[in-house]
Amino acid sequence: MKKSVKKIFALFLVFLITASVVAGCGLNQNASSKDEASAISETVDHETQASEKAVDEINISYVKLPLNVPSIVEKRLKLFEEEFEKDGIKVNFPEITEGPKMTEALAAGSLDFCNALGGTSAILAAANGVDLKIIGIYSRAPKAFTIMTKDNDINSIKDLKGKKIAGPKGTILHQLLLEALSRNQMSIDDVEYINMSIPQAVAAMNSDNVDAALVAGPAVPQAIDAGGRIIITGEGLLDATIVIAVRGEFLREYPNLVKRYMDVHYRSLKYMEENPEEVYKMAAEETGISEENVVTMYDWYDFNPEITEKDIEELEKTQEFLLENDMLKQAINISDIIADTL
Repeated sequence: MKKSVKKIFALFLVFLITASVVAGCGLNQNASSKDEASAISETVDHETQASEKAVDEINISYVKLPLNVPSIVEKRLKLFEEEFEKDGIKVNFPEITEGPKMTEALAAGSLDFCNALGGTSAILAAANGVDLKIIGIYSRAPKAFTIMTKDNDINSIKDLKGKKIAGPKGTILHQLLLEALSRNQMSIDDVEYINMSIPQAVAAMNSDNVDAALVAGPAVPQAIDAGGRIIITGEGLLDATIVIAVRGEFLREYPNLVKRYMDVHYRSLKYMEENPEEVYKMAAEETGISEENVVTMYDWYDFNPEITEKDIEELEKTQEFLLENDMLKQAINISDIIADTL
């Protein structure tokens, strides 16, 4: 009997020791897992920081006209420098104002962000193999794009039949003219269209060498001051979509930097909302437009960066315009150049 009790007691001790060892192993395993998870997290953070530090500089196009207020605020307040220079990243603002030159620089790798790129230029570049992604809408400003005249006998689009009209080809203004004619059962063949820059078109209108001009931005109030009248704006015809684009490779390699870029852009919009009087003055000083005209034009712009279904539809309409006018040979899928949510 005594031997039996001793045997049972010995077995009980073995059980307790085994259980302790197993529990200890479990605790050690859990601790090890936590340590491993922590190490992985630290490694990811370290790799993210390391990759961002590998970027020595960021190049952002600077276009202040016609009235690109967010860009003006960002540059004047040094918002991008404040965000990136703490990581040792220098920020440059090359003033590239023409869409095709902007996308050429993007393709060459000398530009990372196109701040204020026409939808037309973005589509043409992507169709020609430029690796770019649209990460936001810079502005929509249908009221900023107009058809103007000084002729008292011209009061509607129908009155333009047989008349000389000057303006830049392959632009939002050109698209506006075609859309306005179409809505009035007319085509480009019903007018004499002359390809000219906006300043040249306004000068030709003021000197009565053309009957109407395609005018946008600060040239509109200036032309009004010189006696011009607006026949029609883009309101209800097109949204005049301007986009924010990034180099595709940059987005793939540094998505966090792209997110931070957009965060800064949103900060500039908040500043605009909270400090309108200061912003009007800032924009007037930067562009040379009178503060009175800045206030007038400011209401023409919608700077909401969110990409909506309507924005995508507008870009698709722009692509149709390019195809119909033989400026684009093959359509692209617009959704392919829209970046995933950052």
